[in-house]
Formats: sequence, structure tokens, C-alpha cells
Amino acid sequence: MTNLHDAYVAKDLFPLFANRLLPKSRPEYGDFLHWLGLDAGSDDALDQLARSGGVRATDSLQVFPCPKPTPDNHYVVEYFSHGIRYMPPESRQRIETLDPGERLYLMRDIQNPFDDDALLMQTGDPIFDVGYCPRFYSADFIRLLDLVGKDRVQVTVVAMNPDAPLQFRLRCRLTAPWPVDFSACRQETFEPLAAEASGSI
Repeated sequence: MTNLHDAYVAKDLFPLFANRLLPKSRPEYGDFLHWLGLDAGSDDALDQLARSGGVRATDSLQVFPCPKPTPDNHYVVEYFSHGIRYMPPESRQRIETLDPGERLYLMRDIQNPFDDDALLMQTGDPIFDVGYCPRFYSADFIRLLDLVGKDRVQVTVVAMNPDAPLQFRLRCRLTAPWPVDFSACRQETFEPLAAEASGSI
């Protein structure tokens, strides 16, 4: 039986993750890479998991990269808008008209019953809600807003994929200066279960 407090090492991707990749034989494989913003023919499994999240309907496991400072010391991360299916029809219609480079604005959803750090994304005037930031990044985004100021944290549209499933419809990018002594993904929920490798496959 697998022990969650052990670390396991393998030469190949574990089935738990390999099963989350879209098979190359699927007719929509090329479209899938396009939705993720990857080059046609890209076969880097970790890139695909990082961009797509590796989401499956049968569980709640998600895969995502922890941002690191860029060479010019910025925090930059791309992600898909979450919760579009909960947005009203007029918001979905506005999403369809978003252009690459268009700026979006963050607003705390302080009465959200499921996430104390929930962050809505909105368009400029006229204002429409266009989804949520991923829950696993919200705490980092809020800290950046507090540390560097709202004017230096910028969210822009990278791509709007009109033919994609809703979870891949709107791809965004958040950019901000990397504050001194800031660490991404430092919340307790991101702490590894295994302190050191103790098993192998």
C-alpha cells in the first residue's frame, strides 16, 4: 500500500499522472496543445500537466507549477480562469469578446463561502465578472497586492479559446515585481508530506 509520507522515485511518469494526459491519438490533441499555449507536437508531459492542471472528473487532484523569480526578478504565472460555468450569461458573452493583452482586475470575494481568499477577475468599464483566480494561487496573489500595491500587479488576457471546454476557455497571466524575502507557495498546505526520499520504484 502507498504511504503518503514516503517519497517515491521512478524513471517514467507515475500512472496517477500519466493517466491525466490527453492521448496523442485523440483527434482534439492538436487543439488541446493550442488551448494550453504549447507548440504543436509538444510532448513534454510535465508542461502539459502544469498548463492543464491534470484535472479529471473522478477526483479533485490538480497539478500546477510553483512560480519562481524570473531573470528580471518578477513573479509571472499563467493560469486558466476558474468557475466560468457559474458566471451569468452576460459574463460568458463578455468572455467571448476578450482580446489578448486586455487587462483584467482583481477583486476579493470576501463573502465567498468556499474560499476566504477567493479572487474574482473583472473587466474594465463596463465591469463584468469573468471568473476566479485558481484557489491554489489566491493567497500568493493577495500577498503580492499587499506588498507591491495594486497598480503593480497586472492581470492580462493571454488567449480566449472559443472552441475549448470552459476549463480551458480563458487563459490569463499575472505579472508583478518579486518582493524582497517573498516566497511563493509558502502556505502550510504546500508543505511536502515526505521530508526525504525513503522509497523508490
